[in-house]
Amino acid sequence: MARGKKSKKTAGPIRKWFFRLIKAGAFVSLMAVVALVIAVYVARSSLPGYEDLKSSPNGQMIRVLDVSGKELFSMGPSYGQWLEYNDIPQVMKDAMIAVEDRRYESHPGVDPIGIARSVYVRTQRGRWVQGGSTITQQLARNIFLNNSRTFARKGREILLALALERKFSKEQILELYLNKVYYGGGAYGIDAASRRFFAHSAKDLSLGEAAIIAGLVKAPSRYSPTADAKAAIGRATVVLEVMQDAGAITASQAASTKPADVAMAPEPRQNSVRYFTDWALPQLDLLIDETVEPIEVWTTLDLGMQRAATTAIQSGAPAGAQGALVAIDRDGAVRAMVGGTDYVTSNYNRATQAMRQPGSAWKVFVYMAALEAGYTPNDIVTDQPIQIGDWAPRNSGDRYAGDISLRTAFAYSKNTVAAAIGNDIGTSSVANMARRFGIQTPIDVNPSMVLGTSDVRLLDMTRAFASIGAKGIAITPFGITKVETIDGEVLYQSKFDGSRVLVDPWVSAGITDLMQTAVNAGTGRAAQIGRPVAGKTGTTSSNKDGWFLGFSSGLTTGVWMGRDDAKRVGGLQGGRAPAAAFAAFMKVAVAKRKVEKFDTELVLPDWQLEPDAEELYGAPEDGIYVDENGMPIETGRGIDYDMEGGQAADGPPDAPPQLDQDWIDSVLGRDEQPANEGPEQPAPESSDPPPAVRPEAEE
Repeated sequence: MARGKKSKKTAGPIRKWFFRLIKAGAFVSLMAVVALVIAVYVARSSLPGYEDLKSSPNGQMIRVLDVSGKELFSMGPSYGQWLEYNDIPQVMKDAMIAVEDRRYESHPGVDPIGIARSVYVRTQRGRWVQGGSTITQQLARNIFLNNSRTFARKGREILLALALERKFSKEQILELYLNKVYYGGGAYGIDAASRRFFAHSAKDLSLGEAAIIAGLVKAPSRYSPTADAKAAIGRATVVLEVMQDAGAITASQAASTKPADVAMAPEPRQNSVRYFTDWALPQLDLLIDETVEPIEVWTTLDLGMQRAATTAIQSGAPAGAQGALVAIDRDGAVRAMVGGTDYVTSNYNRATQAMRQPGSAWKVFVYMAALEAGYTPNDIVTDQPIQIGDWAPRNSGDRYAGDISLRTAFAYSKNTVAAAIGNDIGTSSVANMARRFGIQTPIDVNPSMVLGTSDVRLLDMTRAFASIGAKGIAITPFGITKVETIDGEVLYQSKFDGSRVLVDPWVSAGITDLMQTAVNAGTGRAAQIGRPVAGKTGTTSSNKDGWFLGFSSGLTTGVWMGRDDAKRVGGLQGGRAPAAAFAAFMKVAVAKRKVEKFDTELVLPDWQLEPDAEELYGAPEDGIYVDENGMPIETGRGIDYDMEGGQAADGPPDAPPQLDQDWIDSVLGRDEQPANEGPEQPAPESSDPPPAVRPEAEE
């Protein structure tokens, strides 16, 4: 009996403590529920209205336009048309509910069963496999939160889901969800997805198409038809099975629907415009700060010119070779850019990324430096073998013309004359001239640099020629003219700065004179288009690179051709395929522009004029020139030719044995000598008879 009393005495306190814990737990739970209710209603009061949620963007959409306002393409998110709940096909609503939230109509925004299942699978597999998120939770996450996998984020997601369910109806939540969720391929909302993948409105979705779209939400980047069509079809098959299991469709409907038979929209063709946009659009980061609002980007690209450029490169590049073209307007606007023969097979932009030797196209910097140092186009130079140290350049076929004008030496791209000029004025002055005109790649100042042995980019070289065409004013290439929001607010507007002068007008006039001669009578004759053209050819040793760069009617175009592996290309010379491609493009590009004559009249400074009886003018600073670092540059006019031999760096073996200077002068209308310069010296006699017709070019 005593033991029974003791047992009762012991059980009493334990029972009391147990009931106290139950009461405490119930109280805490009640307080938690009260706190949750308060938090939910506070969150509910802070939620935006339904119309605000409909209009809020999911990311920045960018429409890219050409110079005339025609859309090139859109990038970033695409939203499509907003579909009201009753306009959304029932198969689409059924498919989404079946695969994402089967108890959507019955839960309060959070599905306890789904959460319990998710936790159970987590304990079984040791990692989170199923999130247990409802459609409402996913909507809350998409609109207000991020995708970080933390309990804090999950708690906020649950709170917002409960608040959404208190503020909006089930139909409104599903409408928001279907119109705002990301489906891959840049498409937000079922209408954008339907147009992106099937090329029609979401109002007309079939069961198979709805199954494909519903299957994308789980992993848009993985199941998107544009990324992996096979995976998308496989996932859609699973969706159909789930719909049948949920009772949304019958077994016969599931069996008769074949996702593999769904017609997909063709992928937009990746054409040469992408070479331009890949170069231009990254500049947005430097121009504007807006990263949310949809924007329209007005570019400098002229679609007509771009098509002509693409055709010129694709049809003009030799077999097995690549080609590139850049066209720059007089203010620096890039009107066309082709970085290769086919963007789909190779998106490597040879116009902006490839660095290749320019060959004799580099001589524009040699001759500009010479003009600035006191040379004039009609000065007489001697084309004969020369050796500078261990280097002995030679002309093509070892042919030398003797005494010729500077203009003729440039027109026929005489290597020995360029080498002699570089030796006379100093290669550092040539390098400084190239830097001044925008060449950004490393420059070697060895004697051979005058023949274009330093690697350059086509865009930089075209920029330099554009600055020459602008009479020595610095030209900076750009691809974006204006950026504005879809409401018309201008975020950026380009402005042309013509205040920076690179050389005196008489220097730019002189080099333009020389380049016009090269096209009219020299190596660039294939670049003629029936109106004034000034340009220069370039060919590297063994025909690895061919160049032509020139300008006409305010448009400057550069063309490069060669192989990516720098192997020899038979017959590739700047005066042939590149010059022909230049002409084919420019005939179209400037067809509607006014014909413009070049201002090649040299108004020389006093120190370059012939002395008269009263006064002797001298060169500035007593004939001493300095480079950009203040170091003296020797400019003596005496040139010592002491040895023969060497290596040809430019030009084909069919060059003429002798140049017909009289014919050149007649072609250019220079029968009369300038008043302030002496008469042109005749070319030396030759045992070979003078050519009866126009002489062939070196290139």
